[in-house]
Amino acid sequence: MAAAPGLPIWERKVRVVLCIFGLFLSVYALHVELSRESNPDYMAMCDLGASVSCSKVFTSRWGRGFGLVQFFVAKDNPLNQPNSVLGIIFYTLQMGLGLPLSKKAALFLVLASWLSVAGSLYLASILVFVLGDFCIVCVSTYIVNFALLFTNLKRRRAIEGMKEKAG
Repeated sequence: MAAAPGLPIWERKVRVVLCIFGLFLSVYALHVELSRESNPDYMAMCDLGASVSCSKVFTSRWGRGFGLVQFFVAKDNPLNQPNSVLGIIFYTLQMGLGLPLSKKAALFLVLASWLSVAGSLYLASILVFVLGDFCIVCVSTYIVNFALLFTNLKRRRAIEGMKEKAG
């Protein structure tokens, strides 16, 4: 599919790569969390030491609903999903809404990206200051979220420029 005039040619390819990588990270995080819940002795590939353990992070209270949903509903409530499930939804929406050249879709992509970056900063601070852990999967996800924000800002600017030239 050819890029629309004014839209950076790299944008769609970068979006696909970032979303697929984000989906991979989210599915892996979900796998680790579910494996650890069913087998407390499970060791994930990303568990490299006492303070470098994604399993520890994913199974902490902040691994579900950002550690906040449980204040409003019971821990086992269907609304209190693992953060990785939210990631799967987020990256799927980013991929799907990145297809149309819609001003509304571009605005939604940017707003969702800002929300994901805010969530990344919140979870990164929990990772460092509360858990005292390093999670390579988490940090990789934060990088993907920042890169998607950059990509979405470029897309929105280009679409607004196309609409102004057409009008």
